Amino acid sequence: MTVRATLFDMDGLLIDSEVLWHKAEVEIFGDLGVPLGESEGRSTKGMFVNEVVDYWRARYPWQNHGTDEVVHMLVTRVGDLVEREGRLMPGALRALELADARGPIALASSTPLDLIGRCLRHFGLAHRFASVHSAEFEPYGKPHPGVFLTAAASLGIKPAQCLVFEDAAAGVLAARAATMMVVAVPTLDDRHRVEFLLADLVLDSLDQLSPEWMDGAFA
Repeated sequence: MTVRATLFDMDGLLIDSEVLWHKAEVEIFGDLGVPLGESEGRSTKGMFVNEVVDYWRARYPWQNHGTDEVVHMLVTRVGDLVEREGRLMPGALRALELADARGPIALASSTPLDLIGRCLRHFGLAHRFASVHSAEFEPYGKPHPGVFLTAAASLGIKPAQCLVFEDAAAGVLAARAATMMVVAVPTLDDRHRVEFLLADLVLDSLDQLSPEWMDGAFA
């Protein structure tokens, strides 16, 4: 089925914020007794932030701070770091332009909506999307396809007519579960994961995305 719309993830795909999420988690979870290492990758990459907090709390139970409080601390810290240290990923603006020239585009992220808005405003990207969606309003986060299905519905496009851009394995699974095409842009450390074999195209960087490939998807 011909692609008619494009859905973009945000963290780690458009914005180099995965490292900032990890930095915030090392700081905040560390204060709560969770032994995260600076050099470790994010084992919770792609999960919704509430699920991340529950994940670590189940393994290293702490007292005195509820899930909502820790979520607020994390989201606030990440926003501060994005505004101070964040940068757009190579090829991000070009990929948005290539997609926008071929059909409507939406954002579908595991990041809370308030933080999405903060990031988009900081980088001047808010006007580029026909709609913006967060998994915080879905019953389940990625790899459940809910946020992608909601984004497609907001555009009035069938799921099978959507192309997803993702950097996380959970996002690739979510896109496939939604019957969507997917372009994966994993980090070098994640590239070996079998989930990326499900992608229609795997890139080292959005810089590698070609107009010809997009023409073929939308033909």
